[in-house]
Amino acid sequence: MADAAAIKEWQQRAEAFKPLNLREIEAPLGELHDHLTLRSYIVGYSCTEADLTVWKALRANRIAHAYIKQGLMVNLSRWFKFIEETEKPVLDLPARGAAGKGEAGKKEAKKDEASYDIGLQDTEKGVVTRFPPEPSGYLHIGHAKAALLNDYFAHKKYNGKLILRFDDTNPLKEKQEFEDAIVKDLELMGIKPDVCTHTSDYFQELYDECVKLIKSGGAYADNTPQEILRDERMKKIDSKCRGMSIEESLKHFEEMKEGTEEGQKWFIRAKINMQDLNGAMRDPVIYRCTPEPHHRTGSTWKCYPTYDFACPVVDAVEGVTHALRTTEYNDRDAQYQWFLKACGLRHVYNWNFARMAFVRTFLSKRKLTKIVDNGSVWGWDDPRMPTVRGIRRHGMTIPALQEFILQQGPSKSITLMDWTKFWATNKKFIDPVAARYTAIESKDKVSCTVAGAPAAPRSEMKDKHAKNSDLGKKKVVFSKNIILDQADAQSFAQDEEITLMNWGNAIVRNITHSLNPMGLLPGPPPKVTSLDLELHLQGDVKTTKKKVTWLSTDQELVPVKLHDFDYLLTKDKLEDDDDFEKFLNPNTEAVTECLADCNVADLKEDDIMQFDRKGFFRVDRAFKNGEAAAFFQIPTGKQNK
Repeated sequence: MADAAAIKEWQQRAEAFKPLNLREIEAPLGELHDHLTLRSYIVGYSCTEADLTVWKALRANRIAHAYIKQGLMVNLSRWFKFIEETEKPVLDLPARGAAGKGEAGKKEAKKDEASYDIGLQDTEKGVVTRFPPEPSGYLHIGHAKAALLNDYFAHKKYNGKLILRFDDTNPLKEKQEFEDAIVKDLELMGIKPDVCTHTSDYFQELYDECVKLIKSGGAYADNTPQEILRDERMKKIDSKCRGMSIEESLKHFEEMKEGTEEGQKWFIRAKINMQDLNGAMRDPVIYRCTPEPHHRTGSTWKCYPTYDFACPVVDAVEGVTHALRTTEYNDRDAQYQWFLKACGLRHVYNWNFARMAFVRTFLSKRKLTKIVDNGSVWGWDDPRMPTVRGIRRHGMTIPALQEFILQQGPSKSITLMDWTKFWATNKKFIDPVAARYTAIESKDKVSCTVAGAPAAPRSEMKDKHAKNSDLGKKKVVFSKNIILDQADAQSFAQDEEITLMNWGNAIVRNITHSLNPMGLLPGPPPKVTSLDLELHLQGDVKTTKKKVTWLSTDQELVPVKLHDFDYLLTKDKLEDDDDFEKFLNPNTEAVTECLADCNVADLKEDDIMQFDRKGFFRVDRAFKNGEAAAFFQIPTGKQNK
């Protein structure tokens, strides 16, 4: 018989799962998760009131329920689903599928999907979020998620305020070019910050806070070499400078401020706890000396705060209420809160969400900068780059980017995503509005004579998109002289009936090959050099197996280059100790030269269109002065790009 005292204890502990605040219930959830490691039930070997009471408390709390559904605590999720399935009558649950019917079912489904109800604290007092990029590169897709989520909670979820703050504390890496690009990219993503600031606006305040911290005994000057410092922090060994007097630390900080030769040997560390299990709390560096001119403040300052120190201080000064950032900062949340308390600043809540991670992709700004600098890619807007500009140049539309990222939500679960869903989301947006055109590969194109075609070339105006007449008309030329792709021609059999798309059926009457006409000699199959076709317009297009694209040569054909891109990496996921350059893909671009129909001459840069049977493309360079137009192929999800 189950332990009555244990059942009562868990019934009482169920109260801990009721607060609509994830931070308050995370610890109780963790305890329950650990308790269920080797158990099917909370108490004993069958379902008891302990299971039912706790389950109901969790299910009634939308924050707890949404968290459990993420599957981050596998034991808890397993138990929750098991009780739900086996105890339906006792729990008074509807049969599977019933909740989807009627208004009540719709409300329930909507509640289950409310993944953005993450329990931000004290929102009734106002919500102010911030997006603090370092202007040392262009925004990548990970930054886009952070920016869109901060914008969502500030402007859509709550009637709050979003601050764009440039974290410009490292003059060695930062440029005005990057600031301008970030502002433009945010604008393109539909993000309108309420105010734009710079950490450099607060250099004096940050310096003053550091002086106060030193005077209070909360920080000290150190000149330990970097390798020794790193080793001491790993081994929890106090620095030889940790006991330095306040006067000595202030003296060295003044030398840092002046940028003297001696000052450049020193840095300031927060005095927290070198024995802490959390490495972020082992006396982190908060100021360093960098005498190079700053792109905004010039030579006014010679020492600069680190991000870890500047961020909480400026957040508090600017009135940020909720600092939303990726889960890589989990260990630094305690450090963040320590700085707020040590400096006597107003409280700011932390909330962490999962960073974006894709297969065969790296988002490290250091690595991205390296491949830009060494010429592995054309620049920050290269379509192979995971930057906002890169993926836009590859053909991603802003509405699709917004939808995809917001679909991920503020979950804490980090998963390595394939690009398939990303590009499939984009296809939903471009398919209905991409005009259709025709292109034939220039290499080994096959000339055809069409019997039954008009004696003189004629043209018709047809819809650019069969399902969207609003896109307008295009000119289609019909004549006895046409060209086909070599691959299509090689697939034809004598007297086979085929379909010429947007024209009708035709019968293959004669096929002329190059040398090796019977394919008896070793080597590749023979190439088709010409075809004779006979129109059979009364034929049923539904019965033919081959429906091919074609172009009349009695029009001004447009030379185009179709670019297709592959991943930058050959490995799905880089490990921490991997040399990423060893896994750079040496072959990331394929270019196919084609001839396109006359209408393509009117396309402009950034237009998105489709070449029938070849895919969707973005116009990167329009046709001009006889120079071939450049088209970048847009993945659709099927190509795994």
